[in-house]
Amino acid sequence: MTQPLALYNTLTRQKAPFEPLNAPFVGVYLCGPTVYSEAHVGNARGPVVFDVLTRYLRYLQYKVRYVRNITDVGHLVDDADEGEDKIGRIARARQVEPMEVAEGYTNLYQDHMVALGCLPPDITPRASGHIIEQIEMVQQIMANGFGYESNGSVYFDVPAYNAAGREYGKLSNRVVEELLAGSRDNLTGQDEKRSPLDFALWKRADERHLMHWPSPWSEGFPGWHLECSAMSRKYLGAEFDIHGGGLDLMFPHHECEIAQSQACEHPTNEARVWMHNNMITINGQKMSKALGNFITISQLFSGENEVLTQGYSPMTSRFFLLQAHYRSPVDITDEGLQAAGKGYRKIMNGLRLLAKLEAENSARPTKIDRLEADTSTADTELRKLADDCFAGLNDDLNTARTLASLFNLLRKLNGYAAKPDTLAQLSPEALAEATATYRTLVQNVLGLHDEPRARAEDLLSLTLHFYQEAKTAKDYGKVDEIRAALKQQGIVVKDSKTGVDWAYSEE
Repeated sequence: MTQPLALYNTLTRQKAPFEPLNAPFVGVYLCGPTVYSEAHVGNARGPVVFDVLTRYLRYLQYKVRYVRNITDVGHLVDDADEGEDKIGRIARARQVEPMEVAEGYTNLYQDHMVALGCLPPDITPRASGHIIEQIEMVQQIMANGFGYESNGSVYFDVPAYNAAGREYGKLSNRVVEELLAGSRDNLTGQDEKRSPLDFALWKRADERHLMHWPSPWSEGFPGWHLECSAMSRKYLGAEFDIHGGGLDLMFPHHECEIAQSQACEHPTNEARVWMHNNMITINGQKMSKALGNFITISQLFSGENEVLTQGYSPMTSRFFLLQAHYRSPVDITDEGLQAAGKGYRKIMNGLRLLAKLEAENSARPTKIDRLEADTSTADTELRKLADDCFAGLNDDLNTARTLASLFNLLRKLNGYAAKPDTLAQLSPEALAEATATYRTLVQNVLGLHDEPRARAEDLLSLTLHFYQEAKTAKDYGKVDEIRAALKQQGIVVKDSKTGVDWAYSEE
């Protein structure tokens, strides 16, 4: 590899070589979903991006602790400090416990992430399971003079924070005066706050809220922003390496997280590197549940959405998301998804090609008669193509560039497979390195794996059709051959007057 891993840091607005705080250990935190409904495709982009990041960090021999939370309380309607809890509102409408809602959508979300090839995080903390840590964090913030109680609720004091030389708005590059001017347009529910910029650390629960806990200030619940700060501190420390999330979380969520961490004991920016993936759009408009123009992950797989003409497999969907750099927007179209399917299948055909090349390579003698100069040239060219596959990943996790490089490498390998005699131009070592690079990057780093192309029941039905044809033709040798082959798979053929059927073998 020609260069070290470099990542773009939203906080510094610069791309720089990645240097862990305590190498070889790396802490990564990704903001997970609020589980009040099924996740849409936009909710899948961050997990796919950070799955590739953590896979690549591990490939580079770092010891990664990857944390992705579940928000199951405290996230209010319209991301504000007033109104109903999103999960509580659904629970009230369905007349069930809020945790029934949260548990159902959490399980569905995790199933979808597995289907998309995302490895499970090392830790999946839930906000409702860390109330003690959140109360303790509020107490620290208040003790340092950056929080105040009002009518049983506790708010973060943004003016006091800035007066102390801190900079609220530095992550999102927003000016406090402009924020203040914009916030005056909507002062509903702001009576408890000293400033419209202040945000809730703890909210007193009213009769609408089904989830609440005792605290020094009131029976209530934590603020949405507080949850991630408290959970990341617990599992990754006061300062850790990488914090990720969607671009829409930069403000106010991540901005508030930094303020909370700066206002605590051991003040930090929470993470050294802040990474934000861009949005998924439909026809150029941001995908959003609020706008009603979203495609759920289930709908993407099934095709049951008016925007789609067909369903797309999890691996095709993953490939589609990886075709763009994570900081670029991705627009969902049928044409784009269909093209992704073709690209994915080409990559999978490449994996099948490797087995053929490796078999031919292993059969070659260790010493073969070839021109040394020709071998050197061919080896150099192939190794350069393989090295180029890492250049994209090292350049701010540019998976689009990596896929393009893999296609270039595959084109060269296809050429050798089509003309096996040209393998004499290569050393066995160079070919082995190239095939290992392709397989490792596709499967272990990009997380792409082969999917069944046909349903087992359809194949079984076709086999029984061939069985019936052989029986009608009195080709009993073929009949016995099909019976024996199916029996090896645990299937018994059942002949009857009405036709042919099958059953599982009970032997």
